[in-house]
Amino acid sequence: MQQLDILILGAGWTSTFLIPLLKVKNFNFAATTKDGREVQSHKTIKWSFDPDSKGDSDLSNLPLAQHVLITFPLTSAAQTDFLVSKYISTHTPHAAETRFIQLGSTGIWQIPQKQQWVSRHSPYNTTNHRAIAEDALLKHNGCVLNLAGLWGGEREPRTWVDRVATTKEAVRSKKSLHMIHGLDVSRAIVAVMGNWYSAKGERWMLTDGFVYDWWALFAGWADGKAGKDDDEAVEREPSKQAKWVYECMLEEKVWALPRSMGALERCYFGREFWDTFQLAPVKARI
Repeated sequence: MQQLDILILGAGWTSTFLIPLLKVKNFNFAATTKDGREVQSHKTIKWSFDPDSKGDSDLSNLPLAQHVLITFPLTSAAQTDFLVSKYISTHTPHAAETRFIQLGSTGIWQIPQKQQWVSRHSPYNTTNHRAIAEDALLKHNGCVLNLAGLWGGEREPRTWVDRVATTKEAVRSKKSLHMIHGLDVSRAIVAVMGNWYSAKGERWMLTDGFVYDWWALFAGWADGKAGKDDDEAVEREPSKQAKWVYECMLEEKVWALPRSMGALERCYFGREFWDTFQLAPVKARI
């Protein structure tokens, strides 16, 4: 039985960056989608995970791979145990050393913390369903990549402004933001594949290394344009969010942006992954 380098379970947004990278690096791979559509000109396997399945959830029909990347959220330890055990049992004896990677979210650290700086070693919400499923994968010696806010391609942060800040008080309440570009997520996955000794059994926090100030972003995006120059629009007014930022700065006696780390409250220490795998983000700073 031929073994692929990696099987992607759920070729969604991340795979629009990951698949081109895998092609460039000449990895053998396969990917699944619910409808078997093409992703980045790559034909995918029609498959979806059924956690309530009494059988093998069609895992036996999937190809053998050294690494299995789970991009969709699992929400219980039972789901994780089922997926891992059934994949291995339906591909025995070749899958005994299969390495499982789960994509998660840094949202599990959004609980009251004793320290302002939060790292992968900080307390997290152990009652969060996704965190519970991730903990189960770690017991299988898998690797969890908890991702900060995702951007790149169709995900343009400037377009979020009107959705996340509809009032002045909403602007006032905004503190820190942490992000990671889809290309850097993909590079991190490839790095994990190349250094499994460091990756296995570990939960990693993945950010681009910046702690963004929402106020600075609102002010910097005052013209509402997504990287487009429009010098002819000399009479353009700043966005209402930018105006609110400057009103809040006056009221709260903030002299300049970005605000201090102390004012931003929660700050993620995301450098440890990049240090361990000897990389640096290529798409830092939104």
